[in-house]
Amino acid sequence: MFTLWNKFPQIYKQLKHVEKMIDDRLHTNNPNVEELLKSLAEDQGKQLRPGLFLLFSQLGEQKIHSDEKMIKIAASVEILHKATLIHDDIIDDSPLRRGKITIQSKYGKDVAVYAGDLLFTVFFSLLTEAMNGSKYMSYNSKAMYNLLVGELSQMHLRYSQTQSIADYLENIKGKTAALFKLACMEGIHFTQPDPETETLAGEIGLNIGIAFQIYDDILDYTGNTKSLKKPVLEDVAEGVYSSPLLFAFTKAPAEFKPLLDKKQDISPAEIQEVAKLVAKYDGVKDAQALAKRYTDLALAEIDSLSNQKVARQIKTVAIKLLNRAS
Repeated sequence: MFTLWNKFPQIYKQLKHVEKMIDDRLHTNNPNVEELLKSLAEDQGKQLRPGLFLLFSQLGEQKIHSDEKMIKIAASVEILHKATLIHDDIIDDSPLRRGKITIQSKYGKDVAVYAGDLLFTVFFSLLTEAMNGSKYMSYNSKAMYNLLVGELSQMHLRYSQTQSIADYLENIKGKTAALFKLACMEGIHFTQPDPETETLAGEIGLNIGIAFQIYDDILDYTGNTKSLKKPVLEDVAEGVYSSPLLFAFTKAPAEFKPLLDKKQDISPAEIQEVAKLVAKYDGVKDAQALAKRYTDLALAEIDSLSNQKVARQIKTVAIKLLNRAS
């Protein structure tokens, strides 16, 4: 677990405390819900967002909060992420997440909705304990707002053949990049940095998050179910048109239209035809170029950080994270 953080002993150790914090908080007296929460606590994933929070907290020279409060904040970031994933899977009707049956698939959509809502309450509980009175209470609220608006915007554009790359980027700035930005900004905030460095940390997080999501969308066209641990080309079936498809569509709309007009009635064979057209018209290559643009921007911003020792560590993580599909 946490293989991304193996080379960072301090972060790895702190993430084990984050894991325990999440495990301690996800409990209820209802035995059925308890089973569900236990599965959520055990599924720790890569811990990208709390790891970045803890890594960016090393940039400053003075801690405002105790180690326990920093762990609580890191745990809150991950719990917010988990809550949004549950709701994502409900909306997308996804059967798999990281190779495991999703909450909505195993327990039903009604239970999954309440499970996601329960995680939101744990998220706010941790925040009030760790940072009550801080301006980051409102920052977290705004990040949550941006996440939800991003999801709503994506829902509004489902099956839309008129959406642009600009629309796509605006959505992922909310649904994915907002949480990366929050993790990086509040990580350094609690070490009393100068305002310029705090803003820079947020821009780094935003650009890492944008590139991360673009690469994730690329994997939907280049990976397989076994490696991705989720159904490939799932987005096309759900009417979520990501950058590889959007880039290719602009070059040959007449070829795509008969297939995409079928919307939710598109067959698996027709989805494969869409994938072939995406490859034919270099959709993946164009999306990779877009992701590289944001990756390069993030790396240049990391290089401008004054604490070069920590900056090198951040850069190592960013490169490993963002090169997985390039």
